[in-house]
Amino acid sequence: MLQQPKHRLNVTGLAEAAELLKRADRIVIFGSSGGGKSTLAQKLARILGVRYVSMDREVFWLSGWVGRPRPEQREIIARIVAEERWIIDGNNPRTLDLRLPRADVILWVRVSRWLCLWSIFKRGIVHRGRTRPDMAPGCTEKWPDREFISYVWNFERDDVPDFMEGIRLHGPDVPLVELRSRAQMGQLLQRLEAIG
Repeated sequence: MLQQPKHRLNVTGLAEAAELLKRADRIVIFGSSGGGKSTLAQKLARILGVRYVSMDREVFWLSGWVGRPRPEQREIIARIVAEERWIIDGNNPRTLDLRLPRADVILWVRVSRWLCLWSIFKRGIVHRGRTRPDMAPGCTEKWPDREFISYVWNFERDDVPDFMEGIRLHGPDVPLVELRSRAQMGQLLQRLEAIG
C-alpha cells in the first residue's frame, strides 16, 4: 500500500499543479524506473520551452554502462542547476542537496510497481540492443535482470524514504506534486497546453 508522504506542500489538484509548472523555471522529477519520468520530462520541456536533462544520459553513465565517478557527477549537476531553466529527471537521492535548493517544483511520478515492471519489460523488448534517447551513448538496452526487477519492485519501500528525507532537508518549501497514473500525467500535460 502506498503511504502518503509527510510533506506540508503537497499539491493535490491538477489545475494548481499546471499553474505551478507554468510559472516554474526549474523542475525536478523523480519516481521508480519505468514510471514514465523521462517521457513526462521531455513532453514538459517541449511545452514549457526549457532544457531537458536526463541524469542517466548526462550525469550518471558513460558509454557501455560504465558509471561516472561520483565527484564528477556532482560537478556536472552543480553546473546544470546553476542554469536558469531546466527539467531534471532521475533517481539519486544523494544529489538532492544540489537539485532541490534550486527547484521550483518537484514532480513525483508514483505509479504502481506493476505498471513500472510492465514498462521496463516493454522497453527491454522495444529498445533491446539499442540505446534509448534518454540514455548515454553506448548504453544499449538490456533485458531487466533480477537486481533491476528487485529495485523497481522495492522502490517505494527502499528508496522513497531517502527521497522524503532529502526533500525535508533540502527542499522543505518546494511544492510537491504526486502523479499516480499515466492518465494524470496526460491530463496535466493537456492542462498545461490549454493555459498556453
